[in-house]
Amino acid sequence: MRKTALSISLSMIWISISEFYRNSILLHTIWALHYQNLGMSFPEAPVNGLIWGVWSLIFAIIIFILFQKFNFWETFILSWLIGFLMMWLVIGNLGILPLSILPFAIPLSLLEVFITIHIIRFFK
Repeated sequence: MRKTALSISLSMIWISISEFYRNSILLHTIWALHYQNLGMSFPEAPVNGLIWGVWSLIFAIIIFILFQKFNFWETFILSWLIGFLMMWLVIGNLGILPLSILPFAIPLSLLEVFITIHIIRFFK
């Protein structure tokens, strides 16, 4: 139980750092300009950070559960499809996804999932 909690906690921390770096540092200008063009402000209030923390925890738990049932590569593909492709389809459909982030976001999200599975595997 202790290994599980540590595995999920460290995974959540890694996911949170990865998401923050990608969206709030690397791609922030693109996000902010896109939202400005929509007549909105990029959502970066503390409550938005809290929601991203919850998302990171849930995503870490999902990856942990998948890795109990599937091998590394199956977990990798399923996790990325569940965590990112589905999200991007939804926010793209809503018109709030700046497509210009995808050349950066896709490889970085793949790396995020790859490292998360390695963290979980380390404590297995």
